[in-house]
Amino acid sequence: MGTSDRLIESTRELLWERGYVGTSPKAIQQRADAGQGSMYHHFGGKQDLALAAIERTALEMRATAAKSFGGGGSAYARIEAYLRRERDVLRGCPIGRLTMDPDVIASDALRAPVDDTIDWLREQLAGIVEEGKEQGEFAPSLDAEEIAATIVATVQGGYVLARASGSPAAFDAGVRGLLSLLAPAA
Repeated sequence: MGTSDRLIESTRELLWERGYVGTSPKAIQQRADAGQGSMYHHFGGKQDLALAAIERTALEMRATAAKSFGGGGSAYARIEAYLRRERDVLRGCPIGRLTMDPDVIASDALRAPVDDTIDWLREQLAGIVEEGKEQGEFAPSLDAEEIAATIVATVQGGYVLARASGSPAAFDAGVRGLLSLLAPAA
């Protein structure tokens, strides 16, 4: 892995662990085993490096979600696959956590890939819900966009509850509850 990639990967991890303010250029350089000159050779500064890290995290999150969405099966099965996929629940969502970082939210550039990824996720889920409605799997009265927002809120809220309690049980309970509400009638 080259210096640029080591810097981006180190920044990704530090943003997840510490947030933007807690991620200093010195900490990035130490974790990446790169000098200050190398960092500024590849990136204009901390914000440019953070943007590259956030964009890479967003692409990775989309790719992981897309595997669940494209796995075949019914709409319910694909939503279930997304909700039950393996996650490090106690660490939280690397994109969702950035929404609570005031410096990320205050920056249009840093906020954009976060917002775009959450919008993409809701759009994908809404499309799956629409498919389920068309196939008679879900009630025709369901609003696909509202259900998609509920799925995203359940996942993000589940991370928060799990972190607060120190146990993934709260996340798992939220997922089970949502799936029972979405379960097609027998």
